[in-house]
Amino acid sequence: MQNPINFHEKQKKLSLLIIISVLALALLAVSPAASSSSMELSSSAEVGSFSEQVHAEVSGETENSGAAQLPNEDPEPFQKIRQRVDIVYAAGGIGAAILILFGYLHITSENSGFAKKSLSSLHWPRTWKNEEYEEVEQEKYEARKLRLLTVAPVLGITLAELLIFSDRMGIAVWMHIGIVIALSLSDMFLKDPQIHRIYQAFMLLPVLRLINLSMPVFFETTLYTFVFVYGPLALPVGIIVLHQRDSLEQLGITLKHIVPYMIISIPLGFLLGLGEYFTIQAGYLIPDLSFGNLLKLTITMVFFVGLVEELIFRSILQTRLESALGVKEALLITSLMFGLMHSGYGTFQEILYTGFVGLIMGLAFYKTRSLPFIATLHGFVNVFLFGILPHQLGTLPGI
Repeated sequence: MQNPINFHEKQKKLSLLIIISVLALALLAVSPAASSSSMELSSSAEVGSFSEQVHAEVSGETENSGAAQLPNEDPEPFQKIRQRVDIVYAAGGIGAAILILFGYLHITSENSGFAKKSLSSLHWPRTWKNEEYEEVEQEKYEARKLRLLTVAPVLGITLAELLIFSDRMGIAVWMHIGIVIALSLSDMFLKDPQIHRIYQAFMLLPVLRLINLSMPVFFETTLYTFVFVYGPLALPVGIIVLHQRDSLEQLGITLKHIVPYMIISIPLGFLLGLGEYFTIQAGYLIPDLSFGNLLKLTITMVFFVGLVEELIFRSILQTRLESALGVKEALLITSLMFGLMHSGYGTFQEILYTGFVGLIMGLAFYKTRSLPFIATLHGFVNVFLFGILPHQLGTLPGI
């Protein structure tokens, strides 16, 4: 049984941590970077726009030769509109911070009464009933704290991805950097190993985004860019897997039922890829459907994109959240994160659809515990999306 004084001290530390986080959010909202356009990155760094660029190159389309207008040469009315948007954004950030703070104080108000009761009963003999009551309250407090600390990186990553969606690349990059630093230093303040494992899993998402945005396009076709994005990403994924000492069974690395899973992944990948193709009208990443090009596309999408992303979202993140919060909450959070990490396509439809696809893959992983199946399914979705369907359907009228 935990000492009530220690319990009260933990409450104070948690309150201090939340207040600091809220103040950091407010400072981020009003920082000069929020209104600076000089640090905005080109959205062409998004993988989602790669296929469109290749499609234009291969099909021989030419861009409009009109002179581009620089951001600092906007007409005065547009500058005023932009300034007002920045003011609204800053006010919204401060308002959100205040709401989060008051919401937290409201949630923890019940615990304060319990802490006072515990402190007032220090010098009195404890009965079995009181100890049982305190144990129940302690369990509720720990569960509430776990959910609150899990929501913190979810909100941060969500805000950063929505900034990318709204083409505010500069502040989004700095926010992702801040999230990585905060999650890395969290073990200085939080001593719960379960929280450490969850935060290590969440840390991979901003790392994925930062590598994605920082990788230049220097090949004639962008298919090879996926290799240079997901290849380096395999290093932090491997480090976290080794550090958390997960078994092969927990990671889903098994060859059980591998043949039927491989067969199922092809038609299911076609259906999911077809839905996504009609959602974003993706261009092709290979110039034709020759065997060599299809083989290169399949290897890249299965063994680089599919394997690495499913290791992150399903084997690591979903598994961590399942053990901490339960299956339903784990599926909900991982699906939300999976959808938001596709914000670079610039449409809410794509975020919603990929979130739906993430939910299907999460359910499939939960039922089968087979990483090869999910990685292959993910890979074939992309093979159909960026290879077969654009060539077969892109020439049809009205598509």
